[in-house]
Amino acid sequence: MTSTDCRICGNEIDPPARAQLTTLCVDCGEKAARQERKSWTVVQEYGKGGYMFITRDSAHLTLKQTNQKILRGDI
Repeated sequence: MTSTDCRICGNEIDPPARAQLTTLCVDCGEKAARQERKSWTVVQEYGKGGYMFITRDSAHLTLKQTNQKILRGDI
């Protein structure tokens, strides 16, 4: 295995410039990106508010805070 081989499947990373940026081939990189995107969530902070990006770690508290029926001090 050389430095231009994918660390998951072992196939050669093509184009060679990609090997300078990552250790994954295009197919394995796409699979890894799809898996990572499954954990992303976007919610509206309140009725007419802007959208917020939340992660798995912050989801519990953030989603509680976006509930309009609960006063902020009750959390």
